[in-house]
Amino acid sequence: MISTLLVANRGEIACRIFRTCRALGIATVAVYSDADADALHVREADTAVRLPGAAPADTYLRGDLVVRAALAAGADAVHPGYGFLSENAGFARAVQDAGLVWVGPPVKAIELMASKTRAKELMAAAGVPLLAPVDPRKATAEDLPLLLKAAAGGGGRGMRIVRELADLPAELTAAAAEATAAFGDGEVFAEPYVERGRHVEVQVMADEHGGVWALGTRDCSLQRRHQKVIEEAPAPGLDDALRTRLHDAAVAAAHAVGYRGAGTVEFLLAADGRPYFLEMNTRLQVEHPVTEAVFGLDLVALQLRIAEGEPLPTTAPPAPHGHAVEARLYAEDPARDWQPQTGALHTLDVPDEPGLRLDTGYTGGDTIGVHYDPMLAKVIAHAPTRTEAVRLLARALERARIHGPVTNRDLLVRSLRHPDFLAARPDTGFYDRHLHALTPAPDPAEPRLAALAAALADAAARQHGPGPGPARLGAWRNLSSQPRTKRYRAEPDGTEHEAAYRTTRTGPVPETGERVIAAGPDRVTLEADGVTRHFDIAVHRDKAYVDTATGSYAFTALPRFTDPTDRTEPGSLLAPMPGTVVRVADGLTTGAPVAAGQPLIWLEAMKMEHRILAPASGTLAALHAAPGLQVEVGALLAVVQDVQEEPKQ
Repeated sequence: MISTLLVANRGEIACRIFRTCRALGIATVAVYSDADADALHVREADTAVRLPGAAPADTYLRGDLVVRAALAAGADAVHPGYGFLSENAGFARAVQDAGLVWVGPPVKAIELMASKTRAKELMAAAGVPLLAPVDPRKATAEDLPLLLKAAAGGGGRGMRIVRELADLPAELTAAAAEATAAFGDGEVFAEPYVERGRHVEVQVMADEHGGVWALGTRDCSLQRRHQKVIEEAPAPGLDDALRTRLHDAAVAAAHAVGYRGAGTVEFLLAADGRPYFLEMNTRLQVEHPVTEAVFGLDLVALQLRIAEGEPLPTTAPPAPHGHAVEARLYAEDPARDWQPQTGALHTLDVPDEPGLRLDTGYTGGDTIGVHYDPMLAKVIAHAPTRTEAVRLLARALERARIHGPVTNRDLLVRSLRHPDFLAARPDTGFYDRHLHALTPAPDPAEPRLAALAAALADAAARQHGPGPGPARLGAWRNLSSQPRTKRYRAEPDGTEHEAAYRTTRTGPVPETGERVIAAGPDRVTLEADGVTRHFDIAVHRDKAYVDTATGSYAFTALPRFTDPTDRTEPGSLLAPMPGTVVRVADGLTTGAPVAAGQPLIWLEAMKMEHRILAPASGTLAALHAAPGLQVEVGALLAVVQDVQEEPKQ
């Protein structure tokens, strides 16, 4: 019987496993890097053991240190979560060799499925339909587009779409480098890329007594950078025959490798409805909560039960009910090539209502660092129908209060309300087609009102001091008739707004004609065009966060006059985020010619590589980046001098 469990992971999944352990009376042990010393999963565990260092390769990927931590803390079992060492057969073997219970599948099953190439060979022998592999060294234009994938990968790491044959060598190099950094294995393979395919998977749960459950389907087609963004269960639009075929194939795959525990068999559905086996993930999936909601199960509790040698409770799984949808909330900017965002997370508050669930590794006051995945939380909605679940989730995200780094919250809301998604027509090319429409420039009217509310709240705070509750309008002194102004820059688009109002004996009067109904340091009510709106304001240093019923806005307060020293040399390439320079373009030296849009520098941050492109054609005037260099946001990496036309003689 398991009495003390170490979770060999961090963040949201560690917190989620601890939640089940508390319900079952199991003591918990966390491991943490130096960067995670004050992380939520450390605070929630009964005991915690430090893994010295910050980078994953020095901490969460060091199986020897994790096993040593489990023994030192008196744990008798290890749960790997997902990512990191969760599908590492060597780690699973080391856990068992140390006399600890491994909460996962048999080592042999992990070995058989760990390599995507070997897994496909096994499935082919079992008669499961597959996409024919392509040797990238012999690929021709007729094989395009190709999808490059890390053989030991998962979570989108090491994946690249290649549409031009000339790009293949560079993309192979990049995919191998990313796979090595994420998994310690640079093997990459290629297969045809299916345009507008659907990503559908089957959750399986198997015990050591021959019992296997197929727990329905999930659709995970909405992806960015080959990582899932929105998932749902059951997968919509599948007929009974196709569902049965997918369930049978998943169960056959589990039996073929003598599986035990939680696993997921993933399929790609082509536009014509034909399924192709992609891979089997020998671990718990990020999106497992939607299956839990639909089947009324705790999959982690089942994992622990099976690891203790118990059979599945019944020969058949419980009947599903309703529909569940999950959205992954990331600290990233979708409008700027999905750039990860870092910094202080002042507030993370999602409505707590029936049908909603929040899985997170952060709370307000935490800091989003540069070393790990930028996912802040998963928000899950469950309702009797798909329409109700989607609507509930979209509204919950819209009403959430998230103050700090830029997130993908607005993108999630718009995605859930997009006609293609509402009509249950998801596919893996959704964001390729719709990203521009899903990240529009804001309507200037709404942020202008929000900026005005921020200015009035600031004035109220100065008048009465900080504190809850609206100001009594009669308390405003009748000062000079000259309008008072306050300037703000909206984040992240940089649009500037100027709020102007006059102070009168009865209260502030905006220059733009709105009526101020109430104005306090943290809440302002305005009437504009006959509609009354409430604005909740929170201030953190020079940032003002304004939450409304239909959206949120972040502003930076600007000085009245621009600082003349605030200048950047034209052509400067600045680091868009903190990170590590992993490489520079071949032959890139000072004086070298560069072309507009040419990748010059590769920066690794939050487990992903980001390319720094030449802003214009010209000459490299300065290069300050070198592989291994750690840089802060805004650091000068290089300077490109524009090519100027020679004057005609």
